[in-house]
Amino acid sequence: MAVNPVKRAFKYRFYPSDVQAAELLRTFGCVRKVYNLALAARTEAWARQERVNYHATSAMLTAWKKTGELAFLNEVSSVPLQQTLRHLQSAFTHFFAKRAKYPRFKSRKRSRKSAEYTSSGFRIRDGALTLAKMAAPLDVVWSRPLPEGAAPSTVTVSQDAAGRWFVSILCEDPSVKPLPATDAAVGIDVGLDHLLTLSTGEKVANPRHERRDRARLAKAQRELSRKAKGSANRDKARRRVARIHARIADRRRDLLHQLTTRLVRENQTLVIEDLTVTNMVRNRPLARAISDAGWREFRSMLEYKAAWYGREVIAVDRYFPSTRLCSACDTLQERLPLNVRTWTCETCGMAHDRDVNAANNLLAAGLAATVCGAGVRPQRSSPGGQSAMKQKTPRREP
Repeated sequence: MAVNPVKRAFKYRFYPSDVQAAELLRTFGCVRKVYNLALAARTEAWARQERVNYHATSAMLTAWKKTGELAFLNEVSSVPLQQTLRHLQSAFTHFFAKRAKYPRFKSRKRSRKSAEYTSSGFRIRDGALTLAKMAAPLDVVWSRPLPEGAAPSTVTVSQDAAGRWFVSILCEDPSVKPLPATDAAVGIDVGLDHLLTLSTGEKVANPRHERRDRARLAKAQRELSRKAKGSANRDKARRRVARIHARIADRRRDLLHQLTTRLVRENQTLVIEDLTVTNMVRNRPLARAISDAGWREFRSMLEYKAAWYGREVIAVDRYFPSTRLCSACDTLQERLPLNVRTWTCETCGMAHDRDVNAANNLLAAGLAATVCGAGVRPQRSSPGGQSAMKQKTPRREP
């Protein structure tokens, strides 16, 4: 069976000239303006119980450009402006399908600065990328080559909070193909003491990236708080804080990429726990550590890489008592505080490492779901009720 090529984004850093930076910043502002105008128009129509689609907002854009107040929209490429209207259409599509909340207006300070160009808005020739409305190509650091014969469909230019410029090139990557099938399967328990614990007994240490830079970050934030709002010094201090955050995020992302790639290459089936990280970070004593661990990003990477390489990721229900269940005799312990890292089953006498036992239980539950079609959710008579084992539904225990 033929496999459709995988579309993959290749991200590179670039260093624009002063003229290019000014043009891109102007483009970002126009993209934000058009998005907000279109959202306001659609919101007003929604209040009148009318629906405005992409084609209607595209006609509005043409009319806006002819007005004296918005004539500046003609100074930038029209391609990113049309793309932001398509993005708004996608946001409303997800909203009507109840997959997302109602779209929000873009903020000049808080929203991501980016502009997307389709094939008519850029040119890649002889290793040089040139965007529409620009005379010279961008100074891109080609840290890795694009796939041979690649025909990019979109190019997204962005600037992060630290002031770094990036270009993301989306194209088909024929080198990404399903890996040879294997019988290996692994259960993965995420935690804070150890970032990952595998059912094989392997434990991956938690590097705690944020803690390494906590003192430096706190100092930079104190300096920022002392700067006058709206001043140039405050903007410089803000960028220093953003650079520290960016360094922390880069280190975390690099480690997660290495771990997820290795796990997907070595295993055919990967079983994880379906955690609600959004709710878990409301636990104030653990919120910083949970955010630093990057559990949500880990799962996202694991799932899309598994889809690339023909692997399977199974998410076990968050209420499954993987920590308190004996993996040898299935006896459920009534209580197991967080400070108890090892315990012995009173029924069979088996000594357990808390995290390894949880990983083994996750693996068993995931394999049962694939082999016999059994669900991995505990049977509850009603939401918030008791499970089939007559135990109160436990909260997730890291």
